[in-house]
Amino acid sequence: MKIINPLLIVLALIALAYAGVNGAGMHSLFGVIIPGIAFIIFLLGFINKVVYWAKAPVPFRIPTTGGQGKTLPWIKHDKLDNPSGMAGVLGRMALEILLFRSLFRNTKAEITGEGSLAYGSSKWLWLGGLVFHWSFLLILVRHLRLFLEPVPGLITLLEAGDSMFQMAFLPAFYLTDAAILIAATYLFLRRVVSPQIKYLSLPADYFAILLILAIATTGVLMRYYYRVDVVAIKDLVRGLVTFSFNVPEGIGVIFYIHLFLVSVLAIYFPFSKLMHLGGVFLSPTRNLANNNRAQRHINPWNPDIKIRTYEEYEDEFREKMKDVGLPVEKE
Repeated sequence: MKIINPLLIVLALIALAYAGVNGAGMHSLFGVIIPGIAFIIFLLGFINKVVYWAKAPVPFRIPTTGGQGKTLPWIKHDKLDNPSGMAGVLGRMALEILLFRSLFRNTKAEITGEGSLAYGSSKWLWLGGLVFHWSFLLILVRHLRLFLEPVPGLITLLEAGDSMFQMAFLPAFYLTDAAILIAATYLFLRRVVSPQIKYLSLPADYFAILLILAIATTGVLMRYYYRVDVVAIKDLVRGLVTFSFNVPEGIGVIFYIHLFLVSVLAIYFPFSKLMHLGGVFLSPTRNLANNNRAQRHINPWNPDIKIRTYEEYEDEFREKMKDVGLPVEKE
């Protein structure tokens, strides 16, 4: 049921958009109102969550360390896995955000036929996650051509590189379209096939990846199989950006399904695990230098406690201590 329920929800969302546009003719609702509300919820929810995390007190340095810290000059210091300054932190964060370095170093544990525990390399998850996230980012950047006029040269160059295998008389084939479908399918099947991952997975995990798979699939169908009016789509999207809301005629229903699923993802995003997009920058286990040996860190929120020395204690209770036979330092 952890898999079936999210799947049914995604299918219901697709059916809702199809019925609303193709059956009830609610083009303005699914083309203007819902996307506008979704963008506002996404923006405010994202900002609220980031501000909430940023306000959390972090009085001590708690970075996750995976190498030798900076100590004596003749001991080699691991500057990336145990950074002692801002340069090391920036390098570590860059490798983590752009290349998923910690996931690359991930290992798997298995019980061998002899009953012993063996550790091995686990690079498929790293590769699937890397391909998925980079494909998602490139597709998102590529879609900016719908919002901007004229289209910046960088986006045009990116689009040309993404469609380098274009064939004559056929629509441009984008490598990222195939890459995100393959990577997302792998990440979904990994949760279904592996008993350990399946046990740990929640319905929300399946819903997010199934929703993204549905968005990618409708985008591919709209691109290569079903005819849509691209000019009308650009007019609709630019109207959303410029607040001149209008719904041109001739846009296929597949576009409204695609746009509605994107809107649902935008609404769901700030309240889900997908917020690791912003959280990775605020993680104290990654964005702090491990300089505890070089610098003392004092918790500024510690209460101001009046400390009494033993001499003061004895001065106050000396006579009572003598009466019960306790030794005192001063007579």
